[in-house]
Amino acid sequence: MQGVPAFELIAHRITWSLLFLLGVLAWQRNFGPLRPAFTDARLFGLNLLSSLLLAVNWTVYVWAVNAGHVIESSLGYFLVPLVNVALGSVLLHERLRQLQWLAITLAAIGVGVLLLRVGRVPWIALTLAGTWAGYGLLKKKSALGSIAGLTVETILLFPVAAALLWWWHHTGVGALGRVDARTHVFVLGAGVVTAVPLLLFAYGAQRIRLTTLGLLQYVAPTVQFLIGLFVYREPFDAARLQAFALIWCGLLLYSGDGLWAQRRLLFKAGGAG
Repeated sequence: MQGVPAFELIAHRITWSLLFLLGVLAWQRNFGPLRPAFTDARLFGLNLLSSLLLAVNWTVYVWAVNAGHVIESSLGYFLVPLVNVALGSVLLHERLRQLQWLAITLAAIGVGVLLLRVGRVPWIALTLAGTWAGYGLLKKKSALGSIAGLTVETILLFPVAAALLWWWHHTGVGALGRVDARTHVFVLGAGVVTAVPLLLFAYGAQRIRLTTLGLLQYVAPTVQFLIGLFVYREPFDAARLQAFALIWCGLLLYSGDGLWAQRRLLFKAGGAG
């Protein structure tokens, strides 16, 4: 879908995601959980802000991939767990363990290496990491379930998305009716491609161990990185390798610290039992 502008792809993604999610809720006969989001001012504000962060994240990611920045996009999602920890410390006043501080420090040095040796701020990675971590923080504060929350967010974004799609079609620059059949299928399938993984994630998160879930979050950026490196042959010089190595070391420390902390809690619980 490289021939379709990023903003138009996001408008399609929002529109068809909403229709798909409304279909799921209709099949479940479960529209009740949506009501609090529009009657509680605090909940409405949280979902409005999370919807804006989600829109920025989607737009930057789609633009970056189509512009040949797959590897830097993967870096953004590698950084997410460490940004989550930093946000927890700054905003929620959570106390960080020494290895967590070291992990964040290594990631910051890695970003500094990109700045000094590549010559530019990795703004794509930082934007993706910041918006997705912020989105996760807001979702943590929201009382809505996963399906209801995503549905509310797409409802809030829908008026703008629908208006843009109508305007682009009216002015003759929209994709619908003007691209080949294959692109039509991809564009109209954006809702399913968006919603199904999120619903499966919510389903799986309730049924697998937290440590397993934490490790699985590295699968997507790893696959993105490999695609960028071996399929699209994006540049990956020594400076980028050094930066990624520092960030990967930080992630190993972060994951190892999390596993060790959970084992200690289980051991204490077993001893107490």
